[in-house]
Amino acid sequence: MKRLLSAFVIMVAGQSQSLAENIDRHTDWNSLLSAYVEVNVDGVNRFDYARLKRNEEDLVRLNRYLDSFRSVDLDGLGRDAKFAAYVNIYNALTVKHIIGRYPVRSIRSGYISGPWKRVKTMINGVQVSLDTIEHDILRDMGDPRVHYALNCASYSCPNLQMVAFTADNLEQLLDQAARDYINHPRAVSLRRRGGLEVSSIYVWFKKDFGETETDVIDHLLHYANPLLAEQIRANADIMADVYDWSLNDVE
Repeated sequence: MKRLLSAFVIMVAGQSQSLAENIDRHTDWNSLLSAYVEVNVDGVNRFDYARLKRNEEDLVRLNRYLDSFRSVDLDGLGRDAKFAAYVNIYNALTVKHIIGRYPVRSIRSGYISGPWKRVKTMINGVQVSLDTIEHDILRDMGDPRVHYALNCASYSCPNLQMVAFTADNLEQLLDQAARDYINHPRAVSLRRRGGLEVSSIYVWFKKDFGETETDVIDHLLHYANPLLAEQIRANADIMADVYDWSLNDVE
């Protein structure tokens, strides 16, 4: 009986420690987001790359955050904690990449097809690229809202959130991010000649939203406010797609 009780105590202690680690793991990234993400009047969150680049203490914090995953087995976390961690790592690594090249006009500056296969970090002893995190890990988890969580440091990308993702806030943040993006003109707008102009996200990743144009429209309608939903229904043909790769820098 004593052995069983001891084992139970150890198990509970381990679970408590794991829970604490999950809560504290993203503290550094959370503090950086709150300090450097700015809400612009146009509805697009901007990041103050120049100010972060000048702050050595916060640069140490950014590197420390990414380095903290060098020996962490994210596959051992629950689904939501794993999802949140990979989103945060992707966004933090993107910021680190921009800071290393700043000032730049776009994340694609100096690259033929972008940096996503080249920019890497160490997770559990393995080098993982931005490309791998997005396409082989997060998209494989089957939630199209991931496209509203990942930020590619560009104007047309969904907003970089002002707080870190966690297992506890994941669902709320994903839904809010989807609503914020879809109800902004850079996601969907009406063409003068009829039909819709949408973000290229819905073309590049159409299969994530259900494969057909009708599925994409249904997805947009699910998060659109009443007026926008009415406009989408009246013009339910995707006629064009656009994407602005300009850096989401403060103005």
